[in-house]
Amino acid sequence: MILGAISPKNEEDKRTTLHPESIKPLLDIGIEVIFESGLGKGIDITDEEMANVGAKATSREDCLRKSDILFSSTPIFEDEINSLKKGSIFLGLLEPFSNKEQFHHFAQNDITAISMEFIPRITRAQKMDVLSSQSNLGGYVAVIESAKNLSSALPMMMTAAGTLRPANVFVIGVGVAGLQAIATAKRLGAKVQAFDTRPTVEEQVRSLGAKFVKIDLGDTGQTEQGYAKELTPEQIKKQKEIQSDVCVKSDIVITTAQIFGKPAPKIIDTHTIKKMKPGSVIFDMAVESGGNVEGSKKDSIQNIDGVKVIGYSNLPSFVANHASYTLSNNLINFVLEFYDQDQSSMNLDMEDEIIKSATLVNKGEIKEGF
Repeated sequence: MILGAISPKNEEDKRTTLHPESIKPLLDIGIEVIFESGLGKGIDITDEEMANVGAKATSREDCLRKSDILFSSTPIFEDEINSLKKGSIFLGLLEPFSNKEQFHHFAQNDITAISMEFIPRITRAQKMDVLSSQSNLGGYVAVIESAKNLSSALPMMMTAAGTLRPANVFVIGVGVAGLQAIATAKRLGAKVQAFDTRPTVEEQVRSLGAKFVKIDLGDTGQTEQGYAKELTPEQIKKQKEIQSDVCVKSDIVITTAQIFGKPAPKIIDTHTIKKMKPGSVIFDMAVESGGNVEGSKKDSIQNIDGVKVIGYSNLPSFVANHASYTLSNNLINFVLEFYDQDQSSMNLDMEDEIIKSATLVNKGEIKEGF
């Protein structure tokens, strides 16, 4: 069994799907590990360092052609899918909702395509949960980048020259990213408030030392996977009206609201932005799926009436070493969970909850909906 890893074609993505600190368990069960030469350059890891832990450098073409399992942090397209080994497994981040064409090519070439975005949120799968591991780092990056763009410090400081008040940070959406944003802002000394459509997260917010903003939206709830449910237009209108008052008093606002597989809801409009203090910062973490903030643009900072609206994408890549380490562990944990050492092959039981959820192409058939 040969497991390979290729570099993302997008040079802005510095992550790698194989980290030298994660490889040993694969070698211990007899899997040969190969990787595209230069795979670790985005995190300052050389081919020699990878070789020192037992992996072998080769060309991208060889990885595509020889691998029984191929790791990738981004989708690949028709020409490279056609080069994959017949009957192999493509495992990684497939961006399935925006790249549906790839599934037809996987099916035509008898490739099993497994999308780590669809790992279910169950206890057994936590160690494979790519979205959580990467979102966690994204929440951290959002606070750090917001602080860099704020013209004042975050913590309260008592000095001989006077007392500096702490920055007010408002986090909208208390999923994995939101919780890490709250924790990071608190560690930096800010005064933090947070809101989520799911009242059940109030205890988590308070446990981190932040204040939960209560907005009665009626019946909201969450999905079986733990995600917030999509709100009605009336609920979104009420949320925007009440949270606007909190935004106006905040120095930093971080929005994390996303609906899996759908465009992000617009929850901050220009009317609210115009009421905020000049120099305030809004960080739109949902910019890649349409954005939560009116006027935000991908990979840019927009100045709207003196308020900086940040729309950086691929936030985990800002801390690429740790993002690569966690991503590598997620992927390797998947392999270890389903690898049959006696048969030297993957045991993909389509009745297994994880396999059933994450496998989008298998034996020439595409999962319904794609």
